[in-house]
Amino acid sequence: MDRLKNKVALITGGVAGIGLGIARCFIREGAKVVVTADKNVNGGKKAVAEFGDDKALFVQMSVSQEADWQKTIDATIAKFGKLDILVNNAGVGGSGTPVDKMKLEDWHKTIDINLTGTFLGEKYGIQAMKAHNDNNGSIINVSSVAGLVGLPMSPDYSASKGGSRLLTHATALSLAREGSHIRVNSVHPGWVDTGIIPDAYKEQIIKTIPVGHLGKPQDIGEICVYLGSDESTFAVGAEFVVDGGQRA
Repeated sequence: MDRLKNKVALITGGVAGIGLGIARCFIREGAKVVVTADKNVNGGKKAVAEFGDDKALFVQMSVSQEADWQKTIDATIAKFGKLDILVNNAGVGGSGTPVDKMKLEDWHKTIDINLTGTFLGEKYGIQAMKAHNDNNGSIINVSSVAGLVGLPMSPDYSASKGGSRLLTHATALSLAREGSHIRVNSVHPGWVDTGIIPDAYKEQIIKTIPVGHLGKPQDIGEICVYLGSDESTFAVGAEFVVDGGQRA
């Protein structure tokens, strides 16, 4: 307990699924959290009610819009005074269409949210950490196992998550070389039970997971607790795979 005491975390897409699992772990460990969503305003209100107004703030934003990032960072600083941890978690699953049949607008949507959104998060998160946290902090980019291996029916999703993986490496190296104490790492979840996977497919998916079950949002949250805490100060530009052994 208290591994994140006195820390302030911003979690995009933090009102449902993996993001909410991360937020709950952070709150348990003593952090204050800012959670965001684009359309799930009701989920945001429920999260604040669950955590308490003194510990949580909800901001509606689209991660692909630069003005929304500035608004969210301003609200975070106004409420809590600093930013210690940024979790770039918000994302979409992709079109599920092969390259030769994919519409350009579908490609842009996936890239804009999953990759450009992560870039903007890094940009404004780093600025806030330099200005309000003495050049200290932790950025956690939630990628996917699809950022490590290609998914044949999700080329846009694989490209976006592979891009966020290498963006993590590049940003981490850049910050380290300039002497910053802001570290950047990526988390690569496998199949996590967030209520999105249709029941008809669960049994088939579980057969591909060596441990024999789907992951839980908390499983990703626990890794993010470590990365957000001072325990992980030597983890820089690293990849943390949480997939029940699929990539083993």
